[in-house]
Amino acid sequence: MASLFSFSPTTALLDLEHLTQTTLTRLSNVALDLGLTRFPAHQYTFLTALFFFLAVHQAFAPVVSGWMSSSFRKLDRRGKNNWSIHVVSQVHVLVVVPMALRILNSPSQGQDRAFGWDEGAGSLQAIASAYFVWDTFDAIINFTDVGFIVHGFACSLIYLLSFRPFLSYYASRCLLWESSTFFLNIHWFLDKTNRTGSTFQLVNGILLLATFFFVRLIGGAYVSYQFFFTLYDAWDEIPLAYALIYGTGNIVLQGLNVFWFMKMITALRKRFSGGDGKRNGKLDAKEE
Repeated sequence: MASLFSFSPTTALLDLEHLTQTTLTRLSNVALDLGLTRFPAHQYTFLTALFFFLAVHQAFAPVVSGWMSSSFRKLDRRGKNNWSIHVVSQVHVLVVVPMALRILNSPSQGQDRAFGWDEGAGSLQAIASAYFVWDTFDAIINFTDVGFIVHGFACSLIYLLSFRPFLSYYASRCLLWESSTFFLNIHWFLDKTNRTGSTFQLVNGILLLATFFFVRLIGGAYVSYQFFFTLYDAWDEIPLAYALIYGTGNIVLQGLNVFWFMKMITALRKRFSGGDGKRNGKLDAKEE
């Protein structure tokens, strides 16, 4: 009977290794069946990033925030979850934006904007894909606004399907949009730590609007202009589903950028117009 309750660390490790290998093999087969030929080489990065973001959300952010901030400790369950979401978002920004900047001048991608590939870009896309998959599930489970679900789902599809490879050249350029998220997260934390309307928040708000306008709206429009020419040139070489997903996805994401920019302007006006209304504007639908 004692053998029934015996535990062997070696056996447990072998079982874990077998489970991991089986999962990777199945994931690789699914990716190949979908035509994502570059994904298997980066699936380990994808899974590692996915579990990393989940760990930051569920463990690291709550523990560290609870230790460092009394404001966090006063929040209810939903508020603490939203706080942790913004921590994950900030970690994602600090990882992908520097990576995207390093890949911008990739010769292999520049020579073929439709189908060019760079292994560094593959790692970047794996991390970004993992983040957006995590973000989509969180937006569904902790529903606040359909826009966040649409955004997460569209980004997940776009970055995962780029492992065909397809339009990888534009992946790093679109990820630079996340630069504005850095200031958005700071703005949110300032609200939650009772510094709404402060000079720090005003300066951060100006940087947020400037970054959002120049990177997402102006830069995004320019990238989209190039993007649609590349998509048109590759029209006969890709499945119709790809053309529809990428074309529609780009329009939707650009539309959301304009919509959110208008909301940010309105929110900032309320915050710094004086009176009781300065605390009522929302820069983020996940704020409450």
